[in-house]
Amino acid sequence: MGSLPHVVEDCGGVVQLFSDGTIFRSKDIGFPIPIITDHSIVFKDCLFDKTNDLHLRLYKPTSMSPSSPAKKLSIILFLHGGGFCVGTRVWPNFHNCCLKLASGLNALVVAPDYRLAPEHRLPAAMEDGFSALKWLQAQVSSDKGDAWVNGEEVDCEQVFVLGDSSGGNIAHHLAVRIGAGSTGLAPVRVRGYILIAPFFGGVARTKSEEGPSEQLLSLEILDRFWRLSMPAGASRDHPLANPFGPGSLNIELVALDPILVIVGGCELLRDRGEDYARRLREMGKKIEYVEFEGKQHGFFTNDPFSEASEEVIQDLKRFMIENSC
Repeated sequence: MGSLPHVVEDCGGVVQLFSDGTIFRSKDIGFPIPIITDHSIVFKDCLFDKTNDLHLRLYKPTSMSPSSPAKKLSIILFLHGGGFCVGTRVWPNFHNCCLKLASGLNALVVAPDYRLAPEHRLPAAMEDGFSALKWLQAQVSSDKGDAWVNGEEVDCEQVFVLGDSSGGNIAHHLAVRIGAGSTGLAPVRVRGYILIAPFFGGVARTKSEEGPSEQLLSLEILDRFWRLSMPAGASRDHPLANPFGPGSLNIELVALDPILVIVGGCELLRDRGEDYARRLREMGKKIEYVEFEGKQHGFFTNDPFSEASEEVIQDLKRFMIENSC
């Protein structure tokens, strides 16, 4: 008789991969983060991909902010983090973050789920991010589209894609795929991309990766996420992990819309975010890099109502105003 299946990869008990290839995904996750109530924002869930049974959550201010210079609501496509392996729109940290984005930026926030690894390895998550944008395009192009999306108070020509961690990686690949001007999404117009601590990788270690572990993140966890999410047999230099790997597309040849990169100064991923921004700037791309001294991974999404997060909101607001036309 063979031995019983045993755990070979464990993501904090949330996802476990067994030796026989079976996967356990917990539905009972104890979060230390309370769900915030904000009566200035209403939200609802919608099915956006019937084939893959994927839903998204829409967040809308109940009234226009009197301090907002915009006459209509901009649209934020929020792509959550989780190393491509965990996370969903309903997790308290992501839900609270979207509340803050909707109220702080006076925006309609579109927060889609995407297929997770190891059940669905990359590029599934990238495809689902693109599907969410195509859903948005379909809604604003149809008289029968969702009223929250194609209503007169929403401006479909002022769309910004914001990705957190692995969502930041997805946002990068969307920026490359869609290109400057986002003509293939008309009448939707993406004006810029915001990458918060983008989850990029590489075989060669960076100095920040070799530094001390964070409170919620370690190099071991990062490596495990890559092993579980990458195509079978691929290394961390695969184009989906490393934008500048040996087999990656030459981004210098791609026209990109403006990009804002935000990282914490004490993040394991700090160096990769800084290197990404530096390389794109040297290529002549319109890119901005903002670093928050002393902050660790998730400082914005896990505590979106903190003083530092308010500074992030101001950076986002400025970026959106500067790139609104």
